[in-house]
Amino acid sequence: MEKNQYIVALEIGSSKIVGAIAEKTSAGYLSVKHLQEEKHLNSVRYGIVQNVENIKSSINRILKNLEGMVDGRITQVYMGVSGRSLHSSVSEVNRSVGSTEPITRELIDRIIHDATSTPIRNHDTVDIVPRAYYVDKVETTNPVGQFGSSIKIKVNLIVAKPALKLNLNRLMTFGIPAKDYIVTPLAVAEQILTDSDRELGCMLVDMGAETTTVAIYKNGALIFLNTLPLGGRNLTRDVMNGLSVLEETAENVKKNINNPLDPSNVSNVVIEGVSAREAANYIAARTGEIIANINQQLADAGVSSDGIQSIVLIGGGAHLGGLQQKLEETIKIKVRLGQNPPTLNILNNEINRMEYIEVFSLLAKAADMIPEGETCIELNKYEDGPVFEGNIPVQQPQQPSQPRPRTEQPKEPKTRKPWSKWAEKLKGLMTEDDNDDE
Repeated sequence: MEKNQYIVALEIGSSKIVGAIAEKTSAGYLSVKHLQEEKHLNSVRYGIVQNVENIKSSINRILKNLEGMVDGRITQVYMGVSGRSLHSSVSEVNRSVGSTEPITRELIDRIIHDATSTPIRNHDTVDIVPRAYYVDKVETTNPVGQFGSSIKIKVNLIVAKPALKLNLNRLMTFGIPAKDYIVTPLAVAEQILTDSDRELGCMLVDMGAETTTVAIYKNGALIFLNTLPLGGRNLTRDVMNGLSVLEETAENVKKNINNPLDPSNVSNVVIEGVSAREAANYIAARTGEIIANINQQLADAGVSSDGIQSIVLIGGGAHLGGLQQKLEETIKIKVRLGQNPPTLNILNNEINRMEYIEVFSLLAKAADMIPEGETCIELNKYEDGPVFEGNIPVQQPQQPSQPRPRTEQPKEPKTRKPWSKWAEKLKGLMTEDDNDDE
């Protein structure tokens, strides 16, 4: 009987760290019921780890708690990669080939690898995503097996500042290695976008605490990826600084305004000592800036709004009241909220929430990547019954003890004491005197 595989994934955001475990059966069935998170402030800025020791301690606690939930030992994890400097860069490689031999998968892999031969200044390549193939200048979706005299491959290099991945490596110095690094927005897009989304044109917008990542797909392939240094926390800080309140108060006010993006129609009520209408003015202004930057990504990608059929909105900031409608009105593209990966069965209702869509997508992607027979967790094993060490001497059974026979002692003949007669007489006299006194 084949054993189930366990996959562990970590997602580090600007406001929290989330770790989760998925179980994959031999039939490919994928489920998750264990998740742990720790919120933090200022240890991660714009998705890049600033305080390695603080985040390392949080990760250690998360993994220890997860180990207790499954009664096992975590041996490796899949780590999500995201952050301010993460973006795509297009690279093309042309190669002349012999027209008498078919194009092979090995040749394609070598050409794609050559695309990274020219480094991008101050950036590391964290992933390579093929965008288009051309055989004899004719575009094709799959060149393997075709014949031609030339082949051109256009790829998206997913790059980031060296500090992004360097600090992720530093986090895993307490004994549990990172099995692999997965670009989080690509994993999310792969798991929650449909084939129609990617073919007809779709923009995936992940609005987090301090960054907003935009991934654009067209004709079945990724054509653009960029990370903006703006997110939901910017709205909170504007309220905090503009109205001189604590960040926690500003966050609660933001969440409790029904539609802060339409300040003129916000009731002039006071929430925790803050005017809702005044707070809405700050929130609407900053949100307008974020939407304008999202719209600019279409132009930077060389795509018109007519070429995109839908926007899929995810992330903690996606639940801001009125954001979906405002985004749709401004960019003129239909907007919907993303849903958790359909391939993942979430068994625990307490964690079945959209705020965990990133770590769920990492688990689903890692389940496709993990080699057969490999696992991220070694479960503890227990033997039935008590376990003894060493040679235990065999004791002979004891015979039941026989009762000891009783020995009768000879009885001495009763003899009358010589003074007994006088004692009886004396007793009789004393009895008579007592009766007289009554």
